[in-house]
Amino acid sequence: MTKPHLALLLGALFLLPSAARAREDCRPPAAVCAPRTAGALPLIERGTPLPVLVDAADFPAVRLAAAALREDLAAVAGRAAPEDATPRMAVIAGTLGHSPRVDRIVREQGVDTTDVAGTWEAYLLQVVERPEPGIERALLVAGADRRGTAYGLYELSRRIGVSPWTWWADVPPPRREALYIAPGRFVDAPKVRYRGIFINDEDPALGGWSKATFGGTNHQFYERVFQLLLRHKANFLWPAMWLPRAFYDDDPKNAELADAYGVVIGTSHHEPMMRAHHEWARYGQGPWDYRRNAETLQAFWRGGIERLQGREAVVTLGMRGDGDEPMSEETATALLERIVADQRRIIGEVTGKPVEQTPQVWALYKEVQDYYDKGMRVPDDVTLLFSDDNWGNIRRLPDPADRRPGGYGVYYHFDYVGGPRNYKWLNSTQIERAWEQMRLAWAHGVERLWVVNVGDIKPLELPISAFLDQAWDPDAADLEWIRTYPARWAAEQFGPAHAQAIGDILTRYTRLNARRKPELIDAATWSLVHDREAGRVLSEWDALVAQVQALAPKIPASHRDAWYQLVEYPVLASANLNHLHVAVARNRLYAAQGRASANAWADRARELFARDAELQRVYEQDIAGGKWIHMMSQPRIGYTHWQSPPRNVLPALASVDAPEKGVTGVAVEGDPLAYPALLKAPRLPELDPVAAPTREVVVFNRGQAPIAFTATSRTPWLKVSPAAGEVADEQPLRLEVDWDALPEGRHEGVVYIRGQDWTEVYVTVPVHKPPRHAGARGFVEGNGVVAIEAEHYARAVPPPGGRWQVIPTLGRTLSAVAAWPATGEPLVPGGDGARLEYPVVMHEDGEVELRVLVSPTLDVRNRGGLRYAVSVNDEPPQLVNIRLDPSPGDPDFTAWEAAVIDNGPVARSRHRVHAGANTVKLWLVDPALVFQRIELARRPLPPTTLGPVESARR
Repeated sequence: MTKPHLALLLGALFLLPSAARAREDCRPPAAVCAPRTAGALPLIERGTPLPVLVDAADFPAVRLAAAALREDLAAVAGRAAPEDATPRMAVIAGTLGHSPRVDRIVREQGVDTTDVAGTWEAYLLQVVERPEPGIERALLVAGADRRGTAYGLYELSRRIGVSPWTWWADVPPPRREALYIAPGRFVDAPKVRYRGIFINDEDPALGGWSKATFGGTNHQFYERVFQLLLRHKANFLWPAMWLPRAFYDDDPKNAELADAYGVVIGTSHHEPMMRAHHEWARYGQGPWDYRRNAETLQAFWRGGIERLQGREAVVTLGMRGDGDEPMSEETATALLERIVADQRRIIGEVTGKPVEQTPQVWALYKEVQDYYDKGMRVPDDVTLLFSDDNWGNIRRLPDPADRRPGGYGVYYHFDYVGGPRNYKWLNSTQIERAWEQMRLAWAHGVERLWVVNVGDIKPLELPISAFLDQAWDPDAADLEWIRTYPARWAAEQFGPAHAQAIGDILTRYTRLNARRKPELIDAATWSLVHDREAGRVLSEWDALVAQVQALAPKIPASHRDAWYQLVEYPVLASANLNHLHVAVARNRLYAAQGRASANAWADRARELFARDAELQRVYEQDIAGGKWIHMMSQPRIGYTHWQSPPRNVLPALASVDAPEKGVTGVAVEGDPLAYPALLKAPRLPELDPVAAPTREVVVFNRGQAPIAFTATSRTPWLKVSPAAGEVADEQPLRLEVDWDALPEGRHEGVVYIRGQDWTEVYVTVPVHKPPRHAGARGFVEGNGVVAIEAEHYARAVPPPGGRWQVIPTLGRTLSAVAAWPATGEPLVPGGDGARLEYPVVMHEDGEVELRVLVSPTLDVRNRGGLRYAVSVNDEPPQLVNIRLDPSPGDPDFTAWEAAVIDNGPVARSRHRVHAGANTVKLWLVDPALVFQRIELARRPLPPTTLGPVESARR
């Protein structure tokens, strides 16, 4: 797409229907635009909006949505609609069969509702001429049911430019003097039946904020939650339930208001029969143990169903242990089957209806999946709710050919409390990863329920929107959809002017945070010694901060609160956190080396720790008039195990007792020691014209007074600069090779460093000038390594009936490549089978380890792992199996834990290569795998988190 076309697209984003946002004009049916087009109806004209009319007898959900649209139109226009008894033009909304006014218009005007009536949550938008006496023209919003009508009204709000986050992120509606809706007929309906969120792990942030703002998670709080859901055309909620919260018991108006808005309430995976976990502590008697206390538990559960009073709900079945723990150490299949049968009997008795008429779900979460894997089944009308591993990787999916009346669902996570560590602070889920996993679920037939754990709601605004928008129409959420989503979402919050830049910032910030979640970062994460990793990572964060700071003055004052919440705070706070941990790492390393600057780095760490608190203070007290007090109070610094510390804790710092006089020290790249050292001389990693044309040696001061030094190369082809100087703190020395003067082969040089205090250090400098291999093309070996991003293949042979797709920005360093569709049977590698080919240039014959980094996808079909094959040149493909299992005690649990910590497992195989041109072939076997990188290494790689940078390509 050209830049002019992209600008047109973004400029029209607010004013196009969601199903037509890729269009660049106002011709689609019911498109909302600022310029008037032929036959268009003015929604706002000369600053005056149309009135919104609904029947008083229609559902409360419709009346509430109509009131919201009136407010939104008034906010956009700058004034409310006049209260005419019979307006000349209007928006007329109603539910088919429940609105006499709309039914009459449909009947008398011959409005086609055949694809609306009887379709779950469907709605129609259509401009109608002379709908009734006195009204010349109207926009008709007709819904198949109460939510369908409400969605039509909220969709209209979104089209006129009102963000779903208008209250939750202080996104102001745009002001418009005129807006018009195009003629034509637009019909929409969701593909996934239940789509929603789970508020969880909500203390201290959302819990503290809701108490300060509303007095708790009462109906005033939930009204804001319901509005957020409906503005996203979602319909389902698992309410907050920790410390201790109980949706029905805390405030009876919670349930009444949910029913009024039309929001379907469930209870979470471990809260059966509509009873909150904490209600057992309040009213239960005896143990939470069905073997010993079945009668009491049945009475408790019966009360949960009775309390519904016929309201719409999805009832969770089954039973876990008290406090979201396993029910027992063994797989108690027979007991759980009995529990489910008794629960269903209670549902039927209380409702007086066939039990299958009450929506029910069995959550296959953690150990409950073991029951399913070992053969336990529930009646076909019950929805099977599969789960991810709490880290965004779906554990199990059905055979796409299997269909059941109750259907399937997925419980997904953007937030988690548990091992290997909590992640609750900022967004660390790439929307590309959630999209890829939920696309996989949809392809396997998961169409009944999509629910995602969103923790405190804020600051997960972007992934929540993407998840719910995808759930509305997964078929439309293709690769182009996810590629352009960040910019489209940014335009919805900030307008089109800077949408592409903001979308890019959000994408990059999330990828950097997803590499290693903020809670998992510490002083050991980014290497100070190898591959200049810490410096490279901080450079990426600094570039992102600079982009934010350059863009900030261009953001209108009206959007500054939203900007700080959605963009500025997440980037600045994340960058600050990484700088803090690297400062702590420098302090500790430099103290171990005896550098006097270790003390300055301790001071720097303290400054960064204080800056973290100041950024939080601005979020909670300065923006939006202090609206978001406590909302960033989740501790994120000072973790020592899986659970978060009670408050942010500055990591332990070291100090150095530096002498007054200057003392010379030397540190070399690739070595944590300081020199001179007893019985050891420094040796640099090899210089190489491709991978490492330069290296660095640092002369540092162990004392307080400046000290002079000289640095001399004992080899004419090796240059060192500067050759002399005075060191107050440290002085990096750059080592370069005159490659033209150096013959091919391996060589060694020496750099002699002498301090004013008579300290002497001889640094050995190994150098390799490889042969040119004339005519060989591909990624060139450097320093014994070839690293390739998966998308940089030279040839892609697609699977039968499928294709390879590059998923932009997914992964730790660039992007990812996956085969689509991903529902087929395993393929046999070899011949002209599906594969990716990568040409590489190796310097000599020998054996290499071939490492493939993939996304931490799990074996969703339970076939014994996910496999790919790899070969070099014409050797037979070597099958590699990746086995990850999040079940503690499983042999593959350790591999899973390492995979989610690093957001990607590395699989290994060994191969022979020859000098010159080689071809690495990555063969598709199990289609669900997502490839990120390929690395060939002759030697063990240094201990870094991200691995080597991508090799040069000849």
